[in-house]
Amino acid sequence: MATASKFRLDWFLPAMVGAVGLAWLTPGLGAAGGPLHAETVTKAGVMIVFFVYGLTLSFAALKGGAANWRLHLAVQAGTFVIFPIAGWVLVNVAAPWLSPELRFGFIYLCVLPSTISSSVALTGVARGNVPGAVFNATLSSLLGVMLTPVLLYALAGVKGGQGAIGAAILDIARLLVLPMMVGQLCRPVLAAWAGRHRAALQLTDRLLILFLIYASFCDSFMRGVWGGHGVALLTSVTVGAGGLFVAVLLTMVGVARALGFAHGDRVALLFCGSTKSLAQGVTMAKVLLAAHPASGLVLLPLMIYHALQLLVGGVLAPPWGRAGGAEQA
Repeated sequence: MATASKFRLDWFLPAMVGAVGLAWLTPGLGAAGGPLHAETVTKAGVMIVFFVYGLTLSFAALKGGAANWRLHLAVQAGTFVIFPIAGWVLVNVAAPWLSPELRFGFIYLCVLPSTISSSVALTGVARGNVPGAVFNATLSSLLGVMLTPVLLYALAGVKGGQGAIGAAILDIARLLVLPMMVGQLCRPVLAAWAGRHRAALQLTDRLLILFLIYASFCDSFMRGVWGGHGVALLTSVTVGAGGLFVAVLLTMVGVARALGFAHGDRVALLFCGSTKSLAQGVTMAKVLLAAHPASGLVLLPLMIYHALQLLVGGVLAPPWGRAGGAEQA
């Protein structure tokens, strides 16, 4: 997890672009049935990512922020109620300019849980309620394992998803929940080791996510779903993701004011309630969208939104931190 004392953009954003470029150059290598056996490697990768997540998740560290129920309710409502409604409105308003795959991609983005590392780090830079951010980001991630497939099927229907919802939840449980539980069970033995090797585990996690992105785009390039898409595609997705980010952020500002939140809780709500998890989105996509012919295209709104939330959050957090320091003085 990124530290809460500082926040800086690192190599991961350009690495995502590189993974997409490599998929364009070598689509047959990482596509299903290719030499890399991506369909098997990605399943193993998903399980490793969630095993590491369970191994590094300390429930004892969540106690500091557990009692602030108004903040928790606001963040989770923003993540799993306000966000899906905003996504549904967006895809209906922008339907003439978005393909069915991109409309589904925006819905998928909006039903995902909040990110953990960047939301906590940004909250720390902005002098917000870091324990509250840790608690809510973690709770969102756990709730998302069950709520994301339910919301996805409710808003996108069978036409968007793949297979029956019961089968999808069972796959989620087998590939995500079970490894996470095993990781938790291993904590008494491996927690100290994981703490000493946190940087290496984070690197492994990110490399696996990059491979999942690469494999998804390989499949999409092999199936020709990008034919006819160019600058207009990136422009429409960027405009849509930017509009969604602004709408949700302003809504969270209104909720914070209505609830009378002080600076610390207000910042935690803004950063936890307006961000989405790329890591969980990409890993869950390998389960929920395993047979989708355009999974790379579906993931594009999430990838662009991820970049926007980091860039905009990095700009907003320092002045909010200075304002918070003045408010607390």
